[in-house]
Amino acid sequence: MIYTVWLPLVLPFLAGPAARRLPASLPPRRAVLVLALAAIGLAGASTCALALLVVPGATHVPAVGHLLVPLASGAPDAVVAVAAVAAALLVCCTTLLVRGAGRRQRRLRRARALAARSDSELVVLADHYPDAYALPGRPGRIVVTTGMIRALSAPEREALLAHERAHLKDRHHLFTAVVDLAGLCHPGLRALREPLAYAVERSADESAAAAVGDRGLTARAIARAALAARAASAVATTRPGPALAATAGPVPKRVAALLGGPDPGRAIRPLVRRAATLALLSCVALSAGASLHAADELHDGIEIAQGESP
Repeated sequence: MIYTVWLPLVLPFLAGPAARRLPASLPPRRAVLVLALAAIGLAGASTCALALLVVPGATHVPAVGHLLVPLASGAPDAVVAVAAVAAALLVCCTTLLVRGAGRRQRRLRRARALAARSDSELVVLADHYPDAYALPGRPGRIVVTTGMIRALSAPEREALLAHERAHLKDRHHLFTAVVDLAGLCHPGLRALREPLAYAVERSADESAAAAVGDRGLTARAIARAALAARAASAVATTRPGPALAATAGPVPKRVAALLGGPDPGRAIRPLVRRAATLALLSCVALSAGASLHAADELHDGIEIAQGESP
């Protein structure tokens, strides 16, 4: 049995705690990129590991035994059982991934169709429920309800629109899709969704603050928009799946980050920041390295087995 092949299946569970600290460890835009790349790397390595676990057991099956001499990698019954479980998990993950990708693609097409109905970047909906979100498309649109317009002052509306414009410009819906799909490949990667969602909103917050030139105004706009949405008795049900809203995520934490309030942990934060980033990147590197090492060992084992065949 190739023992290193199990490492990529375990490490995604350890990546979650490091990922939760990452948005506070890096600039928001960089944190979004690192989290997305980590999700891709860990998902790919774990999927590769499942495929590698199938091969040794497959060489013990009579139907394919004529292709290779069975590998001497443990008791045949145990190897076949592990391969069967790995194959079942691989089929399950593949099915979930294909269905998830198809579902997201259908939602994105619907969102683009809605965005194409308007010639203007800004779409105002006659709805008393306070809501605003970025609708991806070609080009994207910013949707705001009349309820949200009434809830904010003119400068606050400009900050809110700058936030949603940043979502469209940086194509944040693609990053959220990557992490969501990675979570379908390995359950441990679902823990990356919340940090990624927070990092995406923080990235848009910073872009909005830079656009309007006032961090306090941006923080006030986000806070008032979130309070207005929470105070409304209705529930937003018409927001498309790929849409990203400024009122999402931990709003108080985002507002505090914009205002730069006192931080009791500021003295130790540089060390924590480096440790969180290093831990997540180490998980990715170890997973990739372990998958490559396991594949190399399996390849060598197959060559040796074939060389011993009559």
